[in-house]
Amino acid sequence: MTMNLELIAAQDHQADDEHVLALANDADPREVSLGGVKRVDLHFPKFADGRAFSQAFLLRRRLGFAGEIRATGEVLVDQLVQMERLGFSSAVLRADQDRADALRQFERYAAFYQGDAVNVHPFFKKAA
Repeated sequence: MTMNLELIAAQDHQADDEHVLALANDADPREVSLGGVKRVDLHFPKFADGRAFSQAFLLRRRLGFAGEIRATGEVLVDQLVQMERLGFSSAVLRADQDRADALRQFERYAAFYQGDAVNVHPFFKKAA
C-alpha cells in the first residue's frame, strides 16, 4: 500500500483561505454548498469523537468531492490509516505526535481485504 495521505506539522497548518471550508464535526456535509471549495477541514475535537470519519466518507463517496479533505484537531498516529481509507487526503498531526511513528503505521497495515471510500473494490477484485 502506498501512502497517499499528506502529513502536516501543526505549525504548518493554515486554515484561513477563501477556498477552505472548515466544517464543524456536528454539521451534515450534505447541507453545505461545496461550490468553489478546494479543501474541507474536518475537526477531531478529541480522540474518541469520530464524526469527522463519517463526514469524510460522505464528502468523498456520496457527494463526489474531489478536493482536499484535511483532518485537524486531536489527530493521532493510530488514526491515520483509517483516515486515508475514508477519504482524507491530508492530516495535521497533533504537536506531540511523531512523524516517523506515523509513517510506520502505513508499513504495518500495508493492504486490506475490504474496499473503502478511496478504493471501492475489495482485494480479490483488484487487477493483478
